[in-house]
Amino acid sequence: MAHFELDELDRKILTRIVNDARKPFLEVARECNVSGAAIHQRIQKLAAAGVIKGSEFVLDSEKIGYETCAYIGIFLKNPEQFANVCEALLKLPEIVECHCTTGKYDLFIKIYAKNNQHLLSLIHDKLQPLGLSRTETIISFKETFKRNLPICDL
Repeated sequence: MAHFELDELDRKILTRIVNDARKPFLEVARECNVSGAAIHQRIQKLAAAGVIKGSEFVLDSEKIGYETCAYIGIFLKNPEQFANVCEALLKLPEIVECHCTTGKYDLFIKIYAKNNQHLLSLIHDKLQPLGLSRTETIISFKETFKRNLPICDL
């Protein structure tokens, strides 16, 4: 997959919006010493190239009642069911990430549950019936940090 070549203005823009997608274009323009229209065009270009994948509001899982975060390594009974299992996992709203990985797991997911009992129920009642041979679960006690890639090094 080819990568997109960022110029200095692209880097300046991304550095300013990556942690605050709601920052007004005019404020970004002032900080970059260009027009608001130039910022708007650049952001559209970056989005069209797939460099920017959108903007989002980030929910605090605990504040909305999901106190348990876990990572689950999934072993499939039949690797030919990969596409069907991925499609079924997508239908479970508690699963927020799903990765096809190297190593011992066929899939690796991130899941939120209301508590440990809810997590157990999700594993037994929702995941196991999908044709899994087994799972390995790692419960996260606390996210210490999460960040985007640094723009300056790209």
